[in-house]
Amino acid sequence: MNFRSTQMRPNTSILPLLLTLSLATQNAAATSQHFREAPQFYNSPDCPSLCHHINQNKNDATDSQNPKICSENAVHVAMTLDAAYLRGSLAAILSVLQHSSCPENVYFHFVAASAGAFRLNFTVSKSFPYLNFRVYDFDDTAVAGLISTSIRAALDCPLNYARNYLAELFPQCVKKVVYLDSDLVLVDDIAKLAATPLGVLVLAAPEYCNANFTSYFTPTFWSNPSLSLTFEGRNACYFNTGVMVIDLQRWRDGDYTTKIVEWMELQKRMRIYELGSLPPFLLVFAGNIAPVDHRWNQHGLGGDNFRGLCRDLHPGPVSLLHWSGKGKPWARLDASRPCPLDALWAPYDLLHTPYALES
Repeated sequence: MNFRSTQMRPNTSILPLLLTLSLATQNAAATSQHFREAPQFYNSPDCPSLCHHINQNKNDATDSQNPKICSENAVHVAMTLDAAYLRGSLAAILSVLQHSSCPENVYFHFVAASAGAFRLNFTVSKSFPYLNFRVYDFDDTAVAGLISTSIRAALDCPLNYARNYLAELFPQCVKKVVYLDSDLVLVDDIAKLAATPLGVLVLAAPEYCNANFTSYFTPTFWSNPSLSLTFEGRNACYFNTGVMVIDLQRWRDGDYTTKIVEWMELQKRMRIYELGSLPPFLLVFAGNIAPVDHRWNQHGLGGDNFRGLCRDLHPGPVSLLHWSGKGKPWARLDASRPCPLDALWAPYDLLHTPYALES
C-alpha cells in the first residue's frame, strides 16, 4: 500500500504551517553544526558479501538503484532523521558500526521530513562517506491531522509516527528491520538483535511487565467495556517502541498501518491515551510480541517526561543504552550538567566543538 494513498482525516488546522516553521528553524540550527567524519569500518574476514543472494523484486523499481538493499545478507536498520536530534542520530550510527562484526553489511534506512531531507542526506554523507544508506521523504503533513497533544511537546512531532509507515516507505525486498530511536548507542553487535526469532509474530521488543500498564490509557478507555476488552486474553505488558525488530512482510500482509491509524482516529474523537505514538502500538501489539532480552534496551536514561533527572542502569548486562525521557546527553553535556551515564554517550559524539566533562 502506498503511504501517500493511505486514507487520513483531512487537516484544516494551522498545524501544518506551524510544522513548516518549526522545521525551518531546526534546519537553520543544523547548518550551524559541523560534524567530524567518522572512521571507516571494515568487515571481518568471515562476513558474507552483500553482492550475493540478492532478493530482487521485479515490481519495485527502487531496488535496481542499489541491489545491495535487497541482499539477504544485509542487516537493515531504520531510524528517523531531523535537525533537532541529528547529533544523537550520528552518534547512534557510529555506535552501530563500531560494534558490528560486519559493519559493511549494515544498511541504514533514514526517514526524514521532506523539507529537510536534502540537507540531512548531505550531513550523513559527509560524516559517513562509506555508509550504505537511503533517505526516504516522509509527508508529515498527512499524519499531522491524526496527532493528539500529549504530555510533552517533543512527543507530538509527526516524525515520531513515521515508524507506523516503514513497511510502505521501504522497498518490498526489505522484509525485516531493526528500528532504533536517535537517543541511544549500542555497545554490542546489532546483528545479534536483528537475528531475534519472531516465529509467526510481527514484532519483537523487550517487555516490562512490572510497569503499570493501565496508566498508559485514560479512565475513558478503561470505563468503556468495548474498549477495555481490547486486551482480553492477552498478557499485555509495556514495551518501548524505540527499539524494535519488525517483520515488514508480515506487517504488510496484516495491514498493521491501518490498524494503528484506526486507533489514532478514535483518539481524535475521544481521548483514550496521553502519551504520543506509543499507545497505538500497545493497543495493536501488546501481549503479542516476541521477547527480547532487556540488555537490548536499557531505557529511561533521560529521566521522566517532565524533569529529565539522572537515572541509573537497570540491573543486568547492557547491549544498548537508551536516553528515553526528557533529558538528552548532548544537551546536558553542553550545559555542563551531565549525568554520570552521559559519559558513556560522549565518545560517539561527532560534533566538531569539543567539550570537557567536569570531574
